[in-house]
Amino acid sequence: MPRPAPPRPGYGSDLAVSETVNWSPVPWVVCDAGPGDPVPRVDSGTVRVLVAEDDENLAQVLARGLREQGYVVDVVPDGETAASYLRFYHYEVAVLDWRMPRLSGLDLVRRLRRGGTPTPVLMLTARDTPADRIAGLDAGADDYLVKPFDFGELLARLRALQRRPPVTQAPRLVIGELELDPAAREARIRGQRPSLTATELGILELLMRRYPGVADRRSIAQHVWDEEADAFGSNTIDVHLARLRSKLAGAGVRIESVRSVGYRIIAA
Repeated sequence: MPRPAPPRPGYGSDLAVSETVNWSPVPWVVCDAGPGDPVPRVDSGTVRVLVAEDDENLAQVLARGLREQGYVVDVVPDGETAASYLRFYHYEVAVLDWRMPRLSGLDLVRRLRRGGTPTPVLMLTARDTPADRIAGLDAGADDYLVKPFDFGELLARLRALQRRPPVTQAPRLVIGELELDPAAREARIRGQRPSLTATELGILELLMRRYPGVADRRSIAQHVWDEEADAFGSNTIDVHLARLRSKLAGAGVRIESVRSVGYRIIAA
């Protein structure tokens, strides 16, 4: 079933959330760097963060700041959509707001832990009593940050969560002779790496996660493109699928078009 498109990154909303996030002059404070050293950055090809926040202005500011620090960021507006993203994608950290529509951050982290999902969770909330912090941590959150907060502190807490040894390794997806490592964003065919663009990798990951089911066109547009309208309703998706098919020759897989629905990948 199609999911609502997440809020898109934007600019000019800093003032609207100035009471929630305290911005320090670049370089931001609370970092691992010494005086005069650059702010530590991350490998944007492997470190993926999910931000679940129903305040669109705050979500946009967080996404922009994290992307400027080298993170790959997905933004969703409610708990149910966050749960769907966490089922389909591997994230190094999930940043969850406590109060969200459809499913609260607290209920979401409980669901994740009951299902065995080990993704580290940083909870954002205006609830600052000891009882609230205890409830969040006991539910399964790994860390807890009270609004308003300094963006530098958020970065430091994310780095601390990343330093923790992983409980489990992200699964590799394998169909035929095709293997995809979602965390490393790397595909291989019989040990060789095909030359895939970021868009083609995003489409391939979604198709392999839905295997043997069908990925509808709207889901592909929502997962891969920053602006869903740029792809949905045009032939953009079909053009990228045609290129992806040609690059997967010899992989022992076939991408099929399902009329009026979308696409699926199957073993050839």
